[in-house]
Amino acid sequence: MEELRIGVVGTGAIGRKHIRRITERLKGGKVVAVSDANLAGAQAVAAEYGAELFEDGGALIASPGVDAVIVTAWDPAHKEYVMDAVRAGKYVFCEKPLATTAADCREIVEAEQAGGKRLVQVGFMRRYDEGYRRMKEAVDGGFVGAPLMVHCAHRNASMDPEYEDDYMITQCCIHEIDLVKWLIDDEYESVRVLLPRSTKFTGRRLHDPQIAQIRTKKGVCIDVEIFVNCQFGYDIQCQVVGECGTVNLPDPSYLPYRKGAVRGVALCTNWEDRFVEAYNVELQEWIDATRAGRVDGPNAWDGYVAAVTADAMIRAREAGEEMPVDLPERPAFYR
Repeated sequence: MEELRIGVVGTGAIGRKHIRRITERLKGGKVVAVSDANLAGAQAVAAEYGAELFEDGGALIASPGVDAVIVTAWDPAHKEYVMDAVRAGKYVFCEKPLATTAADCREIVEAEQAGGKRLVQVGFMRRYDEGYRRMKEAVDGGFVGAPLMVHCAHRNASMDPEYEDDYMITQCCIHEIDLVKWLIDDEYESVRVLLPRSTKFTGRRLHDPQIAQIRTKKGVCIDVEIFVNCQFGYDIQCQVVGECGTVNLPDPSYLPYRKGAVRGVALCTNWEDRFVEAYNVELQEWIDATRAGRVDGPNAWDGYVAAVTADAMIRAREAGEEMPVDLPERPAFYR
């Protein structure tokens, strides 16, 4: 395949950013078709990039002029469009979440297996960050010995007052749920969620911060601080503690300064700046793998595991006790 003809379903903020990076920065792919429930917005994007406009996402996916699909529509529509792509036998990149419920994720997994070919990649872009990749190389290479504990923090400066408790897990911690499993090559056994004193800056529908705890089948203990109104910046931390050492996620490189009797380094303030290069690498590798006829990144099973784990965390928080992560054995199809 000389050039991958890509259709994008969902031309909101993240969809437009992906279209721009594919057009201006990446190689091997071209956005040839777009669709969105907001027709005026999709028309503007189609005109800007010379893409064909489809009023219906399903029609875009079915078009013979589209080789592969990117789904960046609103979360409740993910399942429908991913299933359309699987039925059409087309590779599909779906921004997280794969679907809004574990049951819907399982349907996608089953449909993909029935088709006999892996087609689905989920947008867990943390795996493409250089710092995380360096950590994984160190862990896989035995640099710190067998992992014993993992400490994570997911902090946002502020969040909309209407942000809800469940979003702390399904929108924020979901990244760590996928990332740590990949980082230490382990499976989850049980979860619980602790509720510290809540900050005065939180909204009325949100207890903030929360602490998610995970125990793996190999006995590794993981904790994730989720704090979305920390006030000081966008701060992502990760440390793997092994038998003979630790490795830490490096902070982004910002210019050190001396000014006004202060020596300091600026902090990142938003997720787009923090992980912009990870998004570029993620989509370039997806284009390359798709042109070669394979799925290399987080797959449909990974999306399903993340959804099941997130559901277990929500139940654990509501019950105030530890909950099992009930998953069947990973199918050979996804090994």
